[in-house]
Amino acid sequence: HVQLVESGGGSVQAGGSLRLSCTASGSIVGANSVAWFRQVPGKAREGVAAIAIDGKSKYADSVKDRFTISKDNDKHTLYLQMNSLKPEDTAMYYCAAGCGNGGPWSDYYEYNYWGQGTQVTVS
Repeated sequence: HVQLVESGGGSVQAGGSLRLSCTASGSIVGANSVAWFRQVPGKAREGVAAIAIDGKSKYADSVKDRFTISKDNDKHTLYLQMNSLKPEDTAMYYCAAGCGNGGPWSDYYEYNYWGQGTQVTVS
């Protein structure tokens, strides 16, 4: 049974930083595409950043140059370093992993496994 567990969320003032972590129960971080999504109530889940199976990183335009996605395959952990946070970054953040279906990295249906989410609040 695959599990993804996020941590590192919290409340921060605008301009501050947070680092989210997502630890997997197995080796899926190294064997699949991995991503961070976020969602606010009433809106669709939005792709924030991803690392494809070939190692290339992708970012939403809204977070480019502020957020950095990385992973440690040995530790089965995915990270999201978030700098220069803005109030509009407030959301529940989810990590995801999957083998993909050939669609865009930001497509929810590209991922098979999801964490339970960690809340980020920027004031």
